[in-house]
Amino acid sequence: MPVLCLARRDLLLPYTSRLLFSGSLLLAVLLTGCGKSNTPTGAPGAPSPVEVGVVTVTQGNVGLITELPGRLEASRVAQVRARAAGILQKRVFTEGSDVKAGQLLFRIDAAPYAAAYQSAQAALAKAQANLGQAAALAERYKPLVEANAVSQQDYANAVAGQKQAEADVAGGKAAVQTAKINLDYASVTAPISGRIGRALVTEGALVGQGEATQLAVIQQIDPLYVNFTQPAGEVMKLRKALDDGQLKRASGSAAASVRLVLEDGTEYARPGRLLFSDLTVDATTGQIMLRAEVPNPGGLLLPGLYVRVRLEQAQAGDAVLLPQQAVARSNLGDSVLVVSGDGKVTQRQVKVGNAQGAQWVILGGLKTGEQVMVDGFQKLRPNATVKAIAWHAQATSPASAPAASASAR
Repeated sequence: MPVLCLARRDLLLPYTSRLLFSGSLLLAVLLTGCGKSNTPTGAPGAPSPVEVGVVTVTQGNVGLITELPGRLEASRVAQVRARAAGILQKRVFTEGSDVKAGQLLFRIDAAPYAAAYQSAQAALAKAQANLGQAAALAERYKPLVEANAVSQQDYANAVAGQKQAEADVAGGKAAVQTAKINLDYASVTAPISGRIGRALVTEGALVGQGEATQLAVIQQIDPLYVNFTQPAGEVMKLRKALDDGQLKRASGSAAASVRLVLEDGTEYARPGRLLFSDLTVDATTGQIMLRAEVPNPGGLLLPGLYVRVRLEQAQAGDAVLLPQQAVARSNLGDSVLVVSGDGKVTQRQVKVGNAQGAQWVILGGLKTGEQVMVDGFQKLRPNATVKAIAWHAQATSPASAPAASASAR
């Protein structure tokens, strides 16, 4: 009701008086607003420090991990071939199963080879009988030739007949052995232990006629080999840094340890070991071939699978690991924000090495005990003081990372 009365009075005022009244009311509102203070009690005019996440620098030996693309390969591969010619009668294994060395896989019609084996045995028996007769004749002539009852020629012929019979027996034994080998070839067995693939021929097919027909393939997948390449320039740079004392050799066993990263980004649980690096550089690609051995008892890994290989080839002394979001990278250099004890924030140039997961290896520019800002970049104001709070990875928001860190050199 008073407002309505005021409106009526305002309508009665001249035009100039209404302007003066409105100006007085606006001034009163502004004065009322200025009378309220946003500064905390006891610190008039000074803004409160903003909280930022920091990590405390700890220097030490950090392994330099090189991540390279690689491909898995079976440690042993055997092609099962038919070494006897004939009709394939039966497959006696399950495709895709694990087989043992010497396990029966295929049966080829063995009837011709069994007959040849029996014929060779008969020829051997005949040769052995002739040998017995020749040996008896030579033994009987021996005392007679000493008594001049038979001529020297007859005795010599008897001895020669015995030796020829012995040679026939030896030839017969070899023929029996050859026939037995051919008979055994009719039963095709696994040359190695491993996992067998699909059968490449079916029952009723004529195999081994003129060539050793391939029947199946067996691959040994525990352990597996992983083959990968590294640029020769990086290898030379690494060796020079090791010789100059800038880096240390990776400690541990004589064989360097390797880790595999699968296609979905997960790391394979079992570490492998580096077997060798090639002695020559590929002239077409400028790469050096390396090979590692990886255990695969569960058969999770398969030959031909592409993976990424993490290899620790050296260690950097007095290095630091920092979250990648703490480092701003640009063409002008790499830098971080260091928070001093009094809450002041200063920019610091650093030397960045390789990446390890979500972290950078810092090779220089920081000292133990310094606090590096990781979170809260959007809260910073010029010449403002901050309050350092220990940063934890799970509390990080993607929006808190500096925009410059996304632009890698």
